[in-house]
Amino acid sequence: MKKVSLVAAALVSLAAQALASPASAQHLQCVPYARAQSGISIHGNAATWWAQAEGTYNRGHVPQTGSVLVFKSTAAMPYGHVAMIREIVDSRHVLLDHANWSGPGLIERRALAEDISEAGDWSRVRVWYGPSRALGSRENPTFGFIYNGGAPITQFAKVESVDTPESAG
Repeated sequence: MKKVSLVAAALVSLAAQALASPASAQHLQCVPYARAQSGISIHGNAATWWAQAEGTYNRGHVPQTGSVLVFKSTAAMPYGHVAMIREIVDSRHVLLDHANWSGPGLIERRALAEDISEAGDWSRVRVWYGPSRALGSRENPTFGFIYNGGAPITQFAKVESVDTPESAG
């Protein structure tokens, strides 16, 4: 009888600790991850970053390593999304580091993103989706890129070799 009550007390104690710890109930979101990776100190929902950056950070429509791509709010993403540009592949492809895209709290590094806008201005993108192991079928509208220091670039740097995003997700 005494063993049963000790086990029950231990289980109740563990359950109480789990409920009291907000970290156990929360997943890593894209905003704190992008902020930590890029050094761009903006807070609030991802979709608000573009407006918040005005006057503080340079913004543009050409990817730059270390910049943050800001996604607009949609029905599928009511708070938007932010992702840091890890590497430029070519004028229509980049590799992203971001969180909470392919699964709750999941961090993805070197996830492929493709510019599918008609003007080549990165206003609409498709992003690697881990569960399907392919570029997602959803078109995602974006505001553009926020640059951490320096002026926005106007040309693409050529990358000689790039790993495939097979490890993403």
